Amino acid sequence: MAGTILTGKCTLVPQNFFRQDKAREILSEVVLLDADDAVAWLDVPEWDAVLVYAAKRGQSGVPELFEVIRSLSRCSEYNKIVASHKEGRLYLAVAQGRSLLLANTYEAPDFTTAEYYIFLAMHSLQLNPEVSTICLASPVSAEEEMSLYRYFRMVEPL
Repeated sequence: MAGTILTGKCTLVPQNFFRQDKAREILSEVVLLDADDAVAWLDVPEWDAVLVYAAKRGQSGVPELFEVIRSLSRCSEYNKIVASHKEGRLYLAVAQGRSLLLANTYEAPDFTTAEYYIFLAMHSLQLNPEVSTICLASPVSAEEEMSLYRYFRMVEPL
């Protein structure tokens, strides 16, 4: 059964630098791969990139980070921020206009930790949350949504 693959074992590679025969090597430079990890990749043509990822053998579907990156196009603002928090991991993508600034995953066992990584990314990219809208690709509680509203101009579910 195909579904979403919740993996932190992924990296985004500029399309010009990607070689299929080097996919495992490319991924192993940024994450620790297990012997039973199958390495695959998906084109992300709207950002001229390839998402290289690992999944357990026999697991099918697309990585959550791929869905988050693709969801950037559904954000109407110039600063595009999409976050998904599932099973103890934050999937985050940030773009400014036609420039993808960040696509990453973070271990975040709770929503407070996820918020920490969101604000750290905003700070490192010098984006002001007070004038930005964050789009959520996963459900959050009313309390979590209100917490984000304290910092962001808008919080929109996708």
